[in-house]
Amino acid sequence: MLGGVLLLSACSHDSSLPPFTASGYAGDQGAVRLWRKDSGDETHILAAFSPWHRGETSLSEYRWQGDELSLIELNIYGKQPEHIRVRFDDHGELSFMQREINGQKQQISSDQIDLYHYRADQIRQTSDALRQGRVVLRQGRWHANGSVTTCEGQTIKPELDRLAINHIQRRQNHSSADVSVAWLEGPEGAQLLLVANEDFCTWQPTEKSF
Repeated sequence: MLGGVLLLSACSHDSSLPPFTASGYAGDQGAVRLWRKDSGDETHILAAFSPWHRGETSLSEYRWQGDELSLIELNIYGKQPEHIRVRFDDHGELSFMQREINGQKQQISSDQIDLYHYRADQIRQTSDALRQGRVVLRQGRWHANGSVTTCEGQTIKPELDRLAINHIQRRQNHSSADVSVAWLEGPEGAQLLLVANEDFCTWQPTEKSF
């Protein structure tokens, strides 16, 4: 799962890590953006998966109490929208499950729930590594001069390589509005993650709202 993370560098656990972080990585099937908030004993992660080729971005939300997974909520968009919600009690036992496809409720098999749980564990482990590796996600609107107005309102110039900048410019040439870009920054440099016509900032979570 970490194979596409080019910027990840190992380091020991650092208690000074901020409670709210954004990160991500490039996987085999698409780009994954992660937002995470640690508050007391609770860990809350939102994962946005954007396929490289066809398909819509899907959102996965997870909550843990300590090391125990308490909530899985999946939203898959497209021609057949799918919503899945699974809850676990304080002992890790299944307490609630619901799956809707096109508004129709369906059963979820125990094997499927085990798969969701496994994926949640993988997301948590990946998020732990990215946080400690200081890999940070940034998003915003690209401008012709190579600068970006981030979702936080700053104007900066990402240190992307020429290949990445050429890719952004090609996408920009086919768009009447400024395209959105998402990129990663880490100890090893910057890596372009996504370019799209949609405005990432309209739904990017903030520390206050998350």
